[in-house]
Amino acid sequence: MSSTFTHQGFTLWLTGMSGAGKSTISDELMARFRAVSAKVELLDGDVVRTNLSQGLGFSREDRDTNIRRIGFVAELLSRNGIIVVVAAISPYRAAREEVRARVTNFVEVHVDCPIEVLAQRDVKGLYKKALAGEVGNFTGISDPYEPPVNPDVHVRTDLETLDESVGKVWSELIRRGLISQ
Repeated sequence: MSSTFTHQGFTLWLTGMSGAGKSTISDELMARFRAVSAKVELLDGDVVRTNLSQGLGFSREDRDTNIRRIGFVAELLSRNGIIVVVAAISPYRAAREEVRARVTNFVEVHVDCPIEVLAQRDVKGLYKKALAGEVGNFTGISDPYEPPVNPDVHVRTDLETLDESVGKVWSELIRRGLISQ
């Protein structure tokens, strides 16, 4: 990557079920952005929940409140020229669309992977427990996950390498003129 890298402020929103690869892809994107000295921040769903949304549960209302809070912070940062990478399950389509409507330069990435593969990857055994009815409000099992109807980028982490998935995202950012190198 050359030293002529430039960027606009934008929000790159990675949505997908637990274990699909949102954090892995966002970590690689963050490394690429930092390698070219981009102004970038990561809003990881788990970290935000601990620090900004502490006390919220997993009802639909609480999940939507959490997404709105993440969206608010992303909007503030991106309108000030910062690249914002969001890695959050964000299970409900309406909440994601609400954020998209507020945030300029919003790019939605669906990090997709079949439940069977997610269950195999799950070292904590949460999918197995959720499928057995032992865990309530588990996204994609006992609570809905509404995948994007028309995401800006769709990656399949069960079929693509990390480099292929990240490359698709990077290419879309270049195509939109949000980054250049």
